Order: sequence, then structure tokens, then C-alpha cells
Amino acid sequence: MIYPYNNKTPKIADSAYIADYVTITGDVTIGEETNVWFNTSIRGDVAPTVIGKKVSIQDNSVLHQSPNNPLIIEDEVTIGHQVILHSCKIRKNALIGMGSIILDNAEIGEGAFIGAGSLVPQGKVIPPHSVAFGRPAKVIRPVNEEDRKDMERIVREYVEKGQYYKSIQKKPEDY
Repeated sequence: MIYPYNNKTPKIADSAYIADYVTITGDVTIGEETNVWFNTSIRGDVAPTVIGKKVSIQDNSVLHQSPNNPLIIEDEVTIGHQVILHSCKIRKNALIGMGSIILDNAEIGEGAFIGAGSLVPQGKVIPPHSVAFGRPAKVIRPVNEEDRKDMERIVREYVEKGQYYKSIQKKPEDY
């Protein structure tokens, strides 16, 4: 469901795939070939949420923000299943593992990898091309070539999968 809020209507690229049972409200921008999977909530009711191109936001994730503190996701980012993002910045080519929580004013650097179940506390900066894991998340090593290739593969596969699902998606009146 897509809802305007406070005179702001979500702007969603025509090539984006939005699965059934996704809720998007308010000041939200979603870029080309981005895919948003089942039961995800993306709210732009107290600040903007800006999502770049070729981003994968997987099932049951929640994206929100604090007043006047936007949520920014740059291009070619993977957001795993059941992730919570709140007023943070995720730089391009990063991967956020399943079940992770990224809090206000945290920044995940370009090409960084956040391990599943991690908690990135308020204001924490994870450097570019770092692997961080834990509660709270700590950098454990640099991203290696195998990690980088895997992250690129995941982006590519989810763009393809999203475009396939978009091609077979029924409109409500077709049921």
C-alpha cells in the first residue's frame, strides 16, 4: 500500500519492484531497479527516506527516521531480511546482514559488510570496505575480494529477481 502523508506522496521509479504487502508512506523516493520485498514498511512521515538505484530491501524490514533526520540508502545496497534502519546513512555497495539494526546518525561506509544480527549504535561510523559484526558492531577485518564479488552477485541477482517478479505481478483487480 502506498499512502501520502502530510502532503508528501512516495516517488517510486517505474522500473522498481514493490512486492505485495509492502507499505510505503510519505516523503519516500525509490530509485530505478530497486526491489522491495514482502511485508516491508518504509515510512517518510517525519523526515525523508531516499533509496538509490538497484537497492534490495528484503522481507520484513522496517525503514523509518527521527524528526528532521533523514534515512539515506545509496545505490547498489543490499538490506537483508528483517533489518531495521532508523535515520542512518548506508553508502553505495554496502550489505546489511539479516536481522541487523542500524540506529540514528550511524553511517555504513561504501562497500562495507555488516554481519547478520549486528547492532550499529547511534552515531557509529563503519569505515568503507570493512566487515563489522556484533552487538555492538565492531570492525573485524577488511572486505576481501571474495566478499566483494559475493556482494556484487547478490545485487545483480536481486535486480534480476525483482524484475522477474515485477513481470508476473498481478494487479489487485486481476485476482
